[in-house]
Amino acid sequence: MKRLVGFLIVIGIVGVVLHAQSLLPDFSKLNFGCDGNSITAGEQWSKTVVDQLGFATHHNVAVGSSTWACHADTQDYGSDGFGGISDGWRPTEDRQELQKRHNNVSKIHIQKFIAEVENGTYPAPDVFVFSMGTNDRNLGSAEDALKGKTLDNVDVTTMAGGARWTIQTILEHYPHCRVFVCTPIQTGSLEHNAINLKKIAILREICQSLSVQLIDCYSNCGITEKFEQPSGRGRYLRDGLHPDKEGQELMGRYIAKEIRNNFF
Repeated sequence: MKRLVGFLIVIGIVGVVLHAQSLLPDFSKLNFGCDGNSITAGEQWSKTVVDQLGFATHHNVAVGSSTWACHADTQDYGSDGFGGISDGWRPTEDRQELQKRHNNVSKIHIQKFIAEVENGTYPAPDVFVFSMGTNDRNLGSAEDALKGKTLDNVDVTTMAGGARWTIQTILEHYPHCRVFVCTPIQTGSLEHNAINLKKIAILREICQSLSVQLIDCYSNCGITEKFEQPSGRGRYLRDGLHPDKEGQELMGRYIAKEIRNNFF
């Protein structure tokens, strides 16, 4: 009798586990998109996310040195005379290069992303992750950025306005897409981290207003200022700012876990 009861308990546990697993999404049928700066460009943390969860596609429009905020002369993607996008950051007086740098903002990345979906290069995203803010200087305020229901009067020359514009644009174009926003990570500099905390407070307000998930990489991804240097190699940052391969994978595993646990 005891053996029978034990057997039934095991069967019940297996049934619960199988039921729980059946409720998890099949990420192999879903498409992944992301935008960001040099910490996201190419195959860094996002590759780990795609590999871990098994997404069907990986559409990454991140470019190094980019910001949420636009410049006064930022050109719309595909507009007449569009100069392109550059990840340059060293001092220059070349006007063409400066224009390309001023086009290196999230609004233009997202216009490019949408164009590539519309022309059939990539499918529409089911999950989209933003990881921006490290390079922003003109923060603005969430209160100002969130005024009104449309984007017509949003000041995209501030970090807050640029974030609101790009997040809401993805939500409007892909209403069934789940959007996540990663906070900047801790760096090896106390001063830089203090500014990042101000940026995170703004991003948190914008995410709450737009009802999208904030992923707190600053506090929870495993990278801490205590083991990093202001410049030069630390535990996970190769120069006090950019994660090395181990750091990229650490970030990716954390972000993948947050997507998996919060996708519905």
